[in-house]
Amino acid sequence: MTPETIKIACSNCNLRELCMPVGLNPSELERIDEIVATRRKVKRRETLFHNGERFTSLFAIRTGVFKTRVTTEDGRDQVTGFQMAGEIIGLDGIVNDRHTCDAVALEDAEVCVMPFERIEELSREVTALQRHVHQIMSREIVREHGVMLLLGSMRAEERLAAFLLNLVQRLHARGFSASELVLRMTREEIGSYLGLKLETVSRTLSKFVDDGIAEVQQRHVRIVDPDALRRLVNSPAC
Repeated sequence: MTPETIKIACSNCNLRELCMPVGLNPSELERIDEIVATRRKVKRRETLFHNGERFTSLFAIRTGVFKTRVTTEDGRDQVTGFQMAGEIIGLDGIVNDRHTCDAVALEDAEVCVMPFERIEELSREVTALQRHVHQIMSREIVREHGVMLLLGSMRAEERLAAFLLNLVQRLHARGFSASELVLRMTREEIGSYLGLKLETVSRTLSKFVDDGIAEVQQRHVRIVDPDALRRLVNSPAC
């Protein structure tokens, strides 16, 4: 897909504080505005970049939700993460100049294309940008450690509770409700990410409903008792 040649300004973006450094002076902001070459629309189920594709840019998500996935040796798709507005994707390509996963839009989305060479050049002049890129990479490492903990030591209820709490927390940081959300991903995709079967995800959500922890109407979820979810996540291992 050809990126749209629409020039945008980070300085005027309402997501600036989520994906750009804070505390920049006007001249530094102007320099960072120069990084964003284009804005690109990505249709639902369209792939932003493919595993093995040459890495050239990072992408700041303006609208929409993406999933990243890899294909296992036996041909199954494994979901490795979900990314939303204000987050940066494409970091996987920095290591050896090739993307190591696919990024697929779960709904119609829009991203800002940021050529990595230009980010590197400007990082040498604007130290806040360099620090911010390091923070983003560090956050990704922490996230991966969290996923490993989920898959390695948590029961199904704990995994789903942690997933819902994390999702609603991220959405709340973007101005959405602290208790309600619409799942842009399928239950099968959630199961793939959490290492659970589709039936287990559905059964666990039903148990949350029966226990009065959540209300679920298809993809709409309202968390009625967030403290109960937190207790599940923080419960000592048996």
